[in-house]
Amino acid sequence: MKVLSVLAFIFGAAILVAPAAADNYPSRPIRLIVPYPAGGSTDIMARALQEPMAKILGQPIVIDNRGGAAGTTGSNEAARSDADGYTLLFANNGPISIAPLLQKGIDFDPLKSFAPVSLVSTAPLVLVASEKVPVNDVAGLLAYAKAQSKPMLYASAGPGSLGHLSTERFLNQAGLQMVHVPYRGQAPTTLAIFAGEVDILLTTTSDTLNEHIRSGRVKLLGVSSPGPSPVAAGTAPIGNALKGYSVETWFGILAPAGTPPDVVAKLNAALGTVLAMPQIRDRFLSYGVEAKASTPAELHALIAAEIPSWRKVIEERNVKTE
Repeated sequence: MKVLSVLAFIFGAAILVAPAAADNYPSRPIRLIVPYPAGGSTDIMARALQEPMAKILGQPIVIDNRGGAAGTTGSNEAARSDADGYTLLFANNGPISIAPLLQKGIDFDPLKSFAPVSLVSTAPLVLVASEKVPVNDVAGLLAYAKAQSKPMLYASAGPGSLGHLSTERFLNQAGLQMVHVPYRGQAPTTLAIFAGEVDILLTTTSDTLNEHIRSGRVKLLGVSSPGPSPVAAGTAPIGNALKGYSVETWFGILAPAGTPPDVVAKLNAALGTVLAMPQIRDRFLSYGVEAKASTPAELHALIAAEIPSWRKVIEERNVKTE
């Protein structure tokens, strides 16, 4: 009986202490792993959230850049961290939804290793063509490509990149074949489309690309979002000409699996407040993304839905990273 009484006391104490611990969260700095080097788009967004998040939560947000292996090095690190709310991951489609389908040596399960907190932003890709390609919209491109005696050339930031898979999805739905010309990153692809080394490019926006579009040296044909996007205002969705086609890159915050739900809820509420701030929304648009919060369940559903869709593209188009 004494043993049972002691166990009952311990169990009761645990119940009383748990809410108090959650109420005190956070009581020390929070580490936010950015799985890319400093200075990139993901890093810039994370740093824009740093100060307003710290003000709401009452503790500093410390950015920890852990680049490597297309974002999976930092993602592995986050998945292995303690599930206490003091280590978070600034994630996106690449390392979470795509890399596990193509790379070996990934130690995490995108659906089981993380507790989604919230979306942070989304962004469409833009479909652009070299000025030498005699088309001005997606419908014209489809007709022109089908009429060619040899395949056209398209660029990507590398095998297995979002642009690579998104273009293969576009070609698959259109019943087309084109030759993939991979480059090392986004900057060289922008130069390639400007110089006419390739015919088309499906990529995220950048200041340099937008300058080439304004100059007329590169033609903006369409945007990959399901509907019109403020990131590329006035541009028709690709899906208007190719029914059902849509792709968006997303960025979001994940915590290690097992993070207490009330901690996740507190982080979600803080992010929702920050992402509704007009100055943050304007700043994100200047980065080429749209600030967009979500519930944890919505982010989980997004990841769960897109993994099989990318697997289908990889298998049907025989996509390889080597």
